[in-house]
Amino acid sequence: MARREAFSAGGTSPKLFAGVELGGTKCVCLLGTGPDNLLAQERLPTRDPETTLSGIESVLESWVDRHGPIAALGLASFGPLDLNPSSPTYGYIAATPKPGWSNTRVASRFGERLRVPVVLDTDVNGAALAEGRWGAAAGLTNFAYVTVGTGVGVGLIVNGQTLFGCHHTEMGHLRIPRRAGDRWPGACSFHGDCVEGLASGPAIEARVGAPADSLAQDHPVWDSVVHALSQLLHAMVLTTAPQRIVMGGGVLASRDSLFPRIRQELRRSLNGYLKVDELDAGLAHFVVPPALGALAGPLGALVLAQKAPGDLAPRT
Repeated sequence: MARREAFSAGGTSPKLFAGVELGGTKCVCLLGTGPDNLLAQERLPTRDPETTLSGIESVLESWVDRHGPIAALGLASFGPLDLNPSSPTYGYIAATPKPGWSNTRVASRFGERLRVPVVLDTDVNGAALAEGRWGAAAGLTNFAYVTVGTGVGVGLIVNGQTLFGCHHTEMGHLRIPRRAGDRWPGACSFHGDCVEGLASGPAIEARVGAPADSLAQDHPVWDSVVHALSQLLHAMVLTTAPQRIVMGGGVLASRDSLFPRIRQELRRSLNGYLKVDELDAGLAHFVVPPALGALAGPLGALVLAQKAPGDLAPRT
């Protein structure tokens, strides 16, 4: 039976929104309008698609019964996702390393069940939007959110908007220059030693035979993780030129000691090439942890819900 954690908080709103972060290991559902007005929260493990999605639907329908209609639902999901509105599989999870989840219909399923507008985006784009509205990137128009957990993902905000071309960005799957002497082939089922294949939680466990959160701060594997992540940041600095990079996710959540090492390795890699205010002011202000902590993703789903068109009647 799925374990759920729930709480209620005070405060009401004339228009309620629901947000769901659909993650690789867990799903977090929120009801409210933002961090200062959350009426309910529930957490479920991510299992097979039918068990997981039907569990989320049950949570959302119980909230409608208890608190009244919701105006829209935001979904911040692991991917890759099909976000092309003209595609016949728009709103689907596409070919993903997560077993059993490729080609899973998500957005239209919830829309049909709940009869509300649904806005879908990647989990990292959602987290980036939340940090930009309420958190560590508030007031900035060009920034990034990097999550290092079950996978490695990057949410990019450029001129206040998430990036989308023929697909959403997938910078966690960049192939990078390897650390000198490191010949481990990597764990990504698509690319082997891309950033995700070297620095994600499953990659770390595959490499050393133990979960990342069980490893000592001085374990040698962190040298390779720091190198991979700093190379990812190097590429981001030279391409989308963010004003700040926020880094979160389960691997980094209890590893504050990695931040100084990542900053130092980024500085070494850039080798003085750029002279811009954001970097010159100190990397401690440029590469930062999320201000919203583990709620960045779910709160980002609420931001997505608030972007929904208001042309569908909420379910009552």
